[in-house]
Amino acid sequence: MIRLQDINLKAVWLFLFLAIMLPQTISAKCGAVDYSMGAQQLHNAAVFVGTMTKYAVELLKAVAAILSVIAALQIAIKMNYHEGDITKSVVMLIGSLLFLIGAATVMPAFFGYQDLSFGIK
Repeated sequence: MIRLQDINLKAVWLFLFLAIMLPQTISAKCGAVDYSMGAQQLHNAAVFVGTMTKYAVELLKAVAAILSVIAALQIAIKMNYHEGDITKSVVMLIGSLLFLIGAATVMPAFFGYQDLSFGIK
């Protein structure tokens, strides 16, 4: 049990001050919007979102590849040990891969991009 005398009040006040003020200073630094560039800045933001979309699509495809290798190894181990539920594991693998590939296909369309050529090769 913690006694009231054991609590360092200076540390508690410092923690409370940092917990309240630190997120505000961080959001003030990264949340500042400069509207002086107008349409060029809007174009830069659209290109940035498109670029991140392309990277997210590639990341989803990599996750799908890693997931398929791991799940295939788990299915092979189950088959070697003659465990049940192999069909369930195969169906779960196929379903998750279809979801990841579908999400990677639909995500650019969600942001309105047909081709993902934003100057990235």
